[in-house]
Amino acid sequence: MDYKKHVQIVEDWPKKGVQFKDITPLMNNGKAFKSAVDEIVEYAHEKDIDLVVGPEARGFIIGCPVSYALEAGFAPVRKEGKLPREVIKVDYGLEYGENVLTIHKDAIKPGQRVLITDDLLATGGTIDATIQLVEELGGVVAGCAFLIELSYLNGMEKLEGYDVLTLMSY
Repeated sequence: MDYKKHVQIVEDWPKKGVQFKDITPLMNNGKAFKSAVDEIVEYAHEKDIDLVVGPEARGFIIGCPVSYALEAGFAPVRKEGKLPREVIKVDYGLEYGENVLTIHKDAIKPGQRVLITDDLLATGGTIDATIQLVEELGGVVAGCAFLIELSYLNGMEKLEGYDVLTLMSY
């Protein structure tokens, strides 16, 4: 399926000069969204996944239906102050500034095979931070799956050595 037909480009959002890739039209089209999730699930089946991890918030949108289809658990990665129990955290850079990501300290058991999902791979900062969290807890990053890769931002460089699926590239 040509998923790009279901992504709307929004000029100058969230700031001037940025061409935002809006996936809400894709999510609004049941067949297109199901097809995208199914492709990620097919990829994940080959990886023997125990757990899906997604950074907020769009990583939840992709990761939850994938974890449901795999009958695997889902662990959210959230911004600092959003998780109610003991967490580990990592500081990271993203395309528009700096942030902190956290995960519950007991979210991943050592040796669990993890699929990291998100809507977009841009500079790779968010996913690199998520990988650090997963690995600090002893998880094995078996793969990373994205709807979109912005290849001109070179985020794939931070994922060297990891298996990656992207459904679209700009």
